[in-house]
Amino acid sequence: MCSHFPNYRPKCRASAPFIIFLFVSLICSLSFTASAACSNGNCQILEACSAATDCGPGLFCGNCPALGLKQPICTRGQPTLPTSIVNGLPFNKYSWIVTHNSFSIVDAPPLPGVQRLTFYNQEDSVTNQLRNGVRGLMLDMYDYQNDIWLCHSFRGQCYNFTAFQPAINTLKEVEAFLTANPTEIVTIMIEDYVHTPKGLTNLFTSAGLDKYWFPVSKMPKKGDDWPTVTEMVQANYRLVVFTSDASKEVGEGIAYQWKHMVENESGDPGVQQGSCPHRKESKALNSRSASLFLMNYFPTYPVEADSCKEHSAPLAEMANTCYKAAGNLLPNFVAVNFYMRSDGGGVFDIVDKMNGHTLCGCSTVTACQAGAPFGSCRNISVPSTSPVTSTAGSFTGSVQFSKSASSVHYPNCLLLVAFYFLQSLVAAVMTKHCCITYAS
Repeated sequence: MCSHFPNYRPKCRASAPFIIFLFVSLICSLSFTASAACSNGNCQILEACSAATDCGPGLFCGNCPALGLKQPICTRGQPTLPTSIVNGLPFNKYSWIVTHNSFSIVDAPPLPGVQRLTFYNQEDSVTNQLRNGVRGLMLDMYDYQNDIWLCHSFRGQCYNFTAFQPAINTLKEVEAFLTANPTEIVTIMIEDYVHTPKGLTNLFTSAGLDKYWFPVSKMPKKGDDWPTVTEMVQANYRLVVFTSDASKEVGEGIAYQWKHMVENESGDPGVQQGSCPHRKESKALNSRSASLFLMNYFPTYPVEADSCKEHSAPLAEMANTCYKAAGNLLPNFVAVNFYMRSDGGGVFDIVDKMNGHTLCGCSTVTACQAGAPFGSCRNISVPSTSPVTSTAGSFTGSVQFSKSASSVHYPNCLLLVAFYFLQSLVAAVMTKHCCITYAS
């Protein structure tokens, strides 16, 4: 397994508030320009481009100034759907891409008359994320305005400056995708701040997703295998939902996440090279009492311009580290920010390699042969960072964002710094209030 994810030099992250301030300010002061070298869908991976339509099928025109690149290049924009090559295995044998805070999208309109004050984690609509091979969504749900909203907030409360939209809008995108793609399975992981009785149950029913719901009663116990993907599709159990609220497994029939999966630490601890600690709510990564493994790989403070660098050599090294920490078990889900950004293969290439290793014992899933013995791999003449176009018809043409194709949106420095210190201020006020209350 180590040969698939070669070792690279680790990087360090500063966490002091003043360093964060300087870092964000430096990022915001940079600007880059791009020029094209080829066009009309003829550009291949790593060749220069100026628009998504310059690149061949399955490729994305993206820039990576964090690695010193002076202009955009064609990079992978889609994985190989593993079930299009090796089908019929248990669900927990496959690896999938997950978008962290899938709803927290650059350019998403704020509430009328309100300046949104939060971090962004993605660039593309949820519909496009799913079309591009993402099969896991992380959604933060809150009670807000007598409804359930998606918010990227703090302290368990949604504010008008951290709100995005009612959750049902995004869930309807998921419903439309599942209806249009009857062999696909989507997993949703909810960071759950909803206290309305039966709120989530009613929400998913209103979105039309109850017909795809995988019943918690049928989820495996004690680390057993899940049903095969074929069985799940035949039964129409194509939506797997987890919540961070343990009470809802009994109360609403929504699976408690850390009962059914292990997970490494999120934020900066999850990207610290050479270490893959488990999240405090999770069992140890090498525990075999849960069937699924979620690997978080995103920094605490997302910077769009840096994500291409993070999704390159460091992601490969972290995948290898977490593989060892989990007792030679590869993650089923790899969660990232700005999933499209890389210097070539990115998270798409990493997940292809994971699936190849697990499903057929090959260096990448494109080397697998349906029905062949494990370890029987076909020769691949094309580079491993190139996508395959024969993926059951789910992907067509060049990869484009719903609004913009290749530009990097630099954060509003004042907003990011203000958001950071606003969290600190709220924490300080609440701490002071608690101390005064205790003293009295």
